Formats: sequence, C-alpha cells, structure tokens
Amino acid sequence: MGHIARAVTLVALLLTAGIVGAQVVVGPFSSHSVDEHLPSGWRIAKLPSVEATRFKLVEIDGTIVVQMDADNAAATLYRPLRLDPVETPILRWRWRIQNLIGGADLHRKRGDDLPARLYVMFDYPLERLSLIERGKIRFARLMVGDSVPTAAICYVWDGKLPSGTELWNAYSKRVRVVVVESGTDRLDQWVAEERDVAADFRAAFGEDPPLVSGIAIAADTDQTGEAVRSWFGDISFSRLKSSARLSNREK
Repeated sequence: MGHIARAVTLVALLLTAGIVGAQVVVGPFSSHSVDEHLPSGWRIAKLPSVEATRFKLVEIDGTIVVQMDADNAAATLYRPLRLDPVETPILRWRWRIQNLIGGADLHRKRGDDLPARLYVMFDYPLERLSLIERGKIRFARLMVGDSVPTAAICYVWDGKLPSGTELWNAYSKRVRVVVVESGTDRLDQWVAEERDVAADFRAAFGEDPPLVSGIAIAADTDQTGEAVRSWFGDISFSRLKSSARLSNREK
C-alpha cells in the first residue's frame, strides 16, 4: 500500500473510531453501561453445535469491562475494523483471569482451550494462499461466518507454556499464537499488556502486515469440558510505545 493510501485510511479511521490522544480505542468498554447486553459494534461468533461462551458487561472496581464465562463452551466476541497496523502498531489491553484450564495443551487440537485470547485479524489476500489453505478458510467461513481471518495473531494467557512462547495454532498455520502471560502468579489480578502488532506479524509471516480487518476476544473450554471466567478491559491501538512502561503488570 502506498503512502497516500495509508494516509487516507488513517484519516478515515481517526474520523470513525474513538480517539484518546494518540490512541485509537477499538474496545472502549469502560464507556458503556452494564444495562447494555454487549458493547456496541461487537458481535458474537459461535461454532455450530457447541455451547457458546457467555459475554456480558459488568462493573469491577468502578470500571465497566467485559466478562467471559465458558463452561464446556466456545465463542468469540468480534468487532470488524479497518485499521493500518503500520501507522498504529502498538496494541494495549487489560485482562484478568479467575482460573486456568488443567487439561489445556496448545500443541494438540483436543487441548486447544484457553481462559483468555485476544485475536488481531488481518486482511491478507485470499488469492495469495495455497489452494488447500483457501479451501480450509472458505469451509470455516461457511461454518462460522466472515469473521474467520486469512491471517491472525492470537495473544493468549496459558497455564503451561512460558511467556514469550510462539507457535502455530493447532488448527491453522494462518494463526500465530503468542503466549503473553502464563501460570498462576497473576490470577485474579488486572494485568496491562503492550505488543507491537506490526513487528509480531513480520516475525510470524515474514512480510509487512496488511490492514487489520477485525479484533476478537475469547475464552473457550469446548475441548476439555472445563469452566473458566475471565475479563477484558479497554483495548486500543497507538502509534508509539509507552516510554515509561516498566513491566506488563499494571501498577
């Protein structure tokens, strides 16, 4: 994409998204009310014949956040976007989990469960994929809907793999899983995160990222049959890293 096209895209984004300083707030949950069932602009994407994760807005410590409850269930809460990750590469969010999943194992399809995931989806051209990959994505979209991406990075909180681990999703080599938090040390605590999405895409796929096409949050336990509860606070993109950030843990 040329510089002019990127500039036009950025201007359009700034006119339509919530802006706080240099941030593009794509998940302004704190500005909503608990009387609303779901945050505006977000929708649930679920699998057929699988119990859906329950999403709702709740108030914790005076702030509105999204609560996720999965009991032998799976679904994502998804928002379509049109965002240039080269212009605004820094993704920030807060999350909190109540418990881990004992039977989870991200190396296996039957263990692909997590208490919290954050997907960043990219508008990668379908025609650039192999025939096999195109067929897989088209079939998945028939089953789930257009929220199935052609490329994605999935930031997760796992109970076994150490923070910093990166691997391909057990179901798709078009989804790069990045373990951001791990273990029990921060259970039931709010943790603030920051990632350079553009850099993570280049590391995973070996090229500059296309436009972000959507973002999703999830908790799922349909493989293990277990139950989890977790929460997400506001989610935003920014042009610059936090200069005064000492660690991922929110002070």
